[in-house]
Amino acid sequence: MFPFFQTHPGSRVRGKRVSSLAPRMAPSALRVPHPIHTQVPLVFTHGLPQVFIHEGARQALERRLEGAVKGPVSLHINDNVHSVITLRERGGQLRVGLHHMFLDAPGPVVDALIRYVTAERGSEEGRTASLLIGRYIHENHHRIKASRPPLHPLRTQGKHHDLLELFRRVNDRYFGGSHDALVTWGRASRPRSVPEPGHRPSRRSIKLGSYSAIERLIRVHPALDKAWVPRYFLEYVLYHEMLHHVIPTSRVGGRAILHPPEFCERERAFRAYDRALAWEREHIGRLLRA
Repeated sequence: MFPFFQTHPGSRVRGKRVSSLAPRMAPSALRVPHPIHTQVPLVFTHGLPQVFIHEGARQALERRLEGAVKGPVSLHINDNVHSVITLRERGGQLRVGLHHMFLDAPGPVVDALIRYVTAERGSEEGRTASLLIGRYIHENHHRIKASRPPLHPLRTQGKHHDLLELFRRVNDRYFGGSHDALVTWGRASRPRSVPEPGHRPSRRSIKLGSYSAIERLIRVHPALDKAWVPRYFLEYVLYHEMLHHVIPTSRVGGRAILHPPEFCERERAFRAYDRALAWEREHIGRLLRA
């Protein structure tokens, strides 16, 4: 068995209570973790699948689809980035491709999936089912693999702080060890203005951490790799960005809400939340000069 486990709210791991913040793939799906998190003592040849599916769960869903369409169905479970649902008919058989997140979807979502598959194209029933399925996919975006690898090599060992060690501490304490984003020292990539010759502009803001969904990568600003920066503050920065991986951005009136109410509520669950904010207020000037 791989050293990568699924956890459920309220379960116990290593004698500790696991927070409901723990992201999951599915009880019936297993993605091989990135080596930066866990050294898997197995060697895979090129081309073998990196997601392993419980065959019984797949067959149960396949039979449910066959009963709904009243005909033969071939169900394939995938780990696709974009095409999470595909439907093709060939030789009198309906071929369905589903992302593994649907293996443990709640009853209403599975019912909507059945209606989506069987409804007439463009029907009101199909549109209603599509909206519910779309909401479920949005809420489970953290189960979708990265759409591209990191553009630069990962660097976790700093001069004063080891990001990977801190990430694992936060992961074990708040996410049951199941958080699978990558982490590195680095600045958020954004265009820079060209300063005038001989002029060094003063920094007025600093982005201490960032999360890239397409890379599933957390970047922590190198300015925090200082002996005078406490570990609990770095853990808070990591925890904040790890929440971005789990809680999707909300949209209100076409405007993106990066920190919806659920995000803010869960952020306050960090054990040193008030202490970290107070430290940041006191030392922001020093960080800007770093």
